[in-house]
Amino acid sequence: MRILLFVNLLMLGLQSWGQRQLIDKNATVQTQALYKNLKRWAGSHVLFGHQDATAYGHGWQGDKDRSDVKSVTGSHPAVIGFDFMGFSGQSTKAISDNQQMLLQQVSDTYNRGGITTICWHFNNPVSNDGFYWNDSTSIAAMAAIKPGGTHHRHYKKLLKSIAAFAHQAKGQDGAAIPIIFRPFHEFDGDWFWWGKKYTSREDFIAVWRFTVSYLRDQLKVHNFIYAFSPDCQFNSEQDFLERYPGSDWVDIVGMDNYADFGRDGHYDLPAAVHKLKILSSFAEKNGKIAALTETGLESIPHPQWWNDVLLKVLKTAGVNMAYVLVWRNDKESPAHYYAPFPGQASAADFLKFYQDPFTLFEKDLKQPYQ
Repeated sequence: MRILLFVNLLMLGLQSWGQRQLIDKNATVQTQALYKNLKRWAGSHVLFGHQDATAYGHGWQGDKDRSDVKSVTGSHPAVIGFDFMGFSGQSTKAISDNQQMLLQQVSDTYNRGGITTICWHFNNPVSNDGFYWNDSTSIAAMAAIKPGGTHHRHYKKLLKSIAAFAHQAKGQDGAAIPIIFRPFHEFDGDWFWWGKKYTSREDFIAVWRFTVSYLRDQLKVHNFIYAFSPDCQFNSEQDFLERYPGSDWVDIVGMDNYADFGRDGHYDLPAAVHKLKILSSFAEKNGKIAALTETGLESIPHPQWWNDVLLKVLKTAGVNMAYVLVWRNDKESPAHYYAPFPGQASAADFLKFYQDPFTLFEKDLKQPYQ
């Protein structure tokens, strides 16, 4: 009886361990370690992230080892978001320059012990008119870039440039740098050319699966963690999964949610909690990680927004997010920013947010790749 019980427990343990594995069975040691650490932190902590944090900020650009977050707290964010946007739709020289700048940013982040996530606002490969949908010029392109589509070869070329970047992105230890890759985000909206209004469910899933398979299996990219993140236009697990490509094709389940957190003066924290609980529950049942992949309040006019709104939601029982990322601080616009800088109205509250043991910033991370 004891032997049988031991075997059953062992099998359950192995199943649980298997559920924690990345969809890339050949993922690098550092990438596997990061994934397991993110899963371990979720629930007891949340990592704070900021888009383009070290590339530029409110009124500055390109300063070494600077971020607005660090200027307020003394630490960079734990997670820094970047974008593959500059890899297409520009001159050859501009693309090369963008790639080199991004390589430097990602390398610096890894060498400091921080974590990188990269989204992809990429130029419409058919109408060549940017990443936002334009009713007068844009052409529905997802069907065209899927296998067998008219622009599939062009799409493969774009993915090859991303794979080349992934292979070049190495830390000072020589290891390939793990990257959370988040393509086709907010796909349930109608503002991007890959939005729900302009592509079928079947075509979206076909492109997603090809993207992962081509990068992972053909181009041998083994340092990516794949994040799936619609906008917040769902109210049930069934809604959330409407375009889900399957658990063999996703590592992180996320959501971008500005609408419930104060955008245009609208606050619906119960709705935000409800949606985050859907993510948390699904992640737990399916061995995934959940994250609030984008949120924030532009200009942060609410002086206590960080603790009374964001942290309050993230600490709610049943909400288990590995990280939260707020959007960028524009270098020129006086009003387009989502993290405070010295003197900003919410800076004091943000410092309390930083000091809370529940939140983790870059200085708090201990060997995330081991």
